[in-house]
Parts: sequence; structure tokens; C-alpha cells
Amino acid sequence: MQQNFSRRSLLRLAGAAGVAAPGFAQRSYPDPIPYAADYVKPARVSLIHGEDRRKNMYDALKAIESDIGPKIKQKEYVVIKPNNVSSRTQLASNHADGLRGVLDFLEPYKKPVVIAESSGNPMLGFDNFGYMRLPNEYRGLNVKLVDLNAEKEFELAHIVDHNLHLVPVRLAKRLFDPDAFVLCAGVLKAHNTVVATLSIKNMTLGAPLRSAPGETPRWNDKRLYHGGVRQTHLGILYTAMKMAPYWGATVLDGYEGMEGNGPSSGTPVDSRVAIASADLIAADRVGVGVMGIDPAWIGYLRYCDQAGLGQYDLDKIEIIGAKIDDVKKKYLLHGDIEQELMWMGPLEELPPRLG
Repeated sequence: MQQNFSRRSLLRLAGAAGVAAPGFAQRSYPDPIPYAADYVKPARVSLIHGEDRRKNMYDALKAIESDIGPKIKQKEYVVIKPNNVSSRTQLASNHADGLRGVLDFLEPYKKPVVIAESSGNPMLGFDNFGYMRLPNEYRGLNVKLVDLNAEKEFELAHIVDHNLHLVPVRLAKRLFDPDAFVLCAGVLKAHNTVVATLSIKNMTLGAPLRSAPGETPRWNDKRLYHGGVRQTHLGILYTAMKMAPYWGATVLDGYEGMEGNGPSSGTPVDSRVAIASADLIAADRVGVGVMGIDPAWIGYLRYCDQAGLGQYDLDKIEIIGAKIDDVKKKYLLHGDIEQELMWMGPLEELPPRLG
């Protein structure tokens, strides 16, 4: 995959955003104004490398069990939110063996499990990817497969459209259930709009609902997030701010990641890793490192960092297991990467001063 942008253009884009390329050292706010992120506590992230997908996922969660086990015990059930952006392409979606590793970890807790998705055609994806066998394999967990669109229950949130006007979106109510331990099960993929998709992108863009099967007229609130290269990052931030209090943990399946034309039409990368944390931002920061992507390039993660939703400073993240440099693979990014990075530049449509 050709990345047709010059060093000069990257320096220009990074300079416009007030950061140094290729690092992420400078901040765009003056010193007297602290970031909310300055008050975020250090985080622990497990990074497991191995040749067994199921075992990697299990080991990644087991390594942070002291962080999440007590919380699971306090909840009535567990919601697993996979990233099934495609209902037919396995590489674009969570593999059943990865979910088996998650269920292996959850088995001793004896909590009911709901695997819930809204993207694509959820039930078709569950069938195509072999999820339908999981309830029989884990009868002690009473596993249920749920199409969040069919539940027709939502929490209202607001994002901005291409005109920077507020628009309402309907988010799956189950992902806001205080009785549920909400567990993200994402994958490592390059993305055609926001550079990369990991935990935060999975949770926020997997929450907007669309019309249920057979419902008319047809509608799809996820489309409202695609209002422009800047607006998508902001929409993810606004949604993350609303959802974050309900998140329990994340486990990322990077056994076989996707580079190039992600999130659904890219090519495989044999990373052979799994990443888990109770801090979704910290997990994504480690994931970005494993993918060899400059952390300054992913706007929604930088915004979430600035808003204090998690730890994005690698120096404040304790990594358990493998070292990033030992497993890092330079993922090829989408062909539109230069346009994707334009979120970093100035917004020049309006006069700079009014009044």
C-alpha cells in the first residue's frame, strides 16, 4: 500500500496541530490550563505474544485479573461487545476462538454472558463466524447472542454534523446498564477515516443503532458520525464521554490484525498478540505502538486523553508481558492517510476574528 505523503506535508500537519512530528510531546494549550489527563492515574496493560489465539486472549485477561475480577463479581452479568464491522469477512471481525479465550476467563465467575453487536447484520455475522456454537460450549455462562438494533432500546446522545451543528444519536441502552460488566473485545485494524480502530472506536461506533430488521422507514444513526474528517473524531469523543463510566475493561485480539484498507477490506498482519486493560485508552495506546503508528495521528484518542478518559502517556503505563518493541510491526495505513491527517490542521472556513 502506497502512503503518498511527504515528510514536509506531515511536518506541516503536525505543526498546525501544535505537536512535534513524529512524537507527541508538545501540547496546544498554554501551561496554566491543565489537561484533565494530568489527573488520570497510571494504568496497567497486559501485552501477550504467542502462537495460540485463544490462549493469548485468556492470558491477557488473566494478567490483569486483580484489576477487573472484583468488579466482575459485583455485577449481575457480562456484556461482550465484539467488533463485527463486517458480517462476512472474518479478518474484519472478532474470531470465535478469541471469544473462547474470553469465555474461558469468565467461566469461574459464573456470570451470565451477553455477546452484543449492532454493526452490519449481527445475527448473520454470529452465524458466519461460528458464534452460534458458543452457548452450547459454555452452558454454565448462559451465553446469549443479541442484536442491539432488535432490542430497540437506546440512550440519547449528541454529536456534531458537517456544519458543526448538534445532532441527536441513539446509542444501545444495554451498553449503559449499571448491572453489567461491559467488556470490549476489539481487534487491531487500520481505518479509512480515523487512522486506526481498536477499543474506543469499537465501543463508540458500535453503540449507534439503526432500524431493526423489518422496520420501516430505514434509518442508521452510525452514518451521522461520518460528517467530516474532524467531526468523526469529535463524535467519538462526545460518545466516549457519555459511555466511559459504564466500561469495565477491554481485550484486543491482535493475533491477526488488518493493515491497508481497513476496517473491512484490508490485508492480514500476523502480530500474534492480545492486549487487555481496565483502561481502554491505555490499551489503545499500547495497541497503536504494536501497530507502529504515531500516537499523535489518532485524533479521537488524543481528545480522549485531553478529556481525562484514560492514560495515554506510555511512561505512565505499566506493561505486563511482552515489550512493544519486541512485537511491533509497521502496519501499512489506508491510501487516504494524508486526507485523514488533515484533522490536525486549522479550520479555515470562517474568519479568524469576529466582534
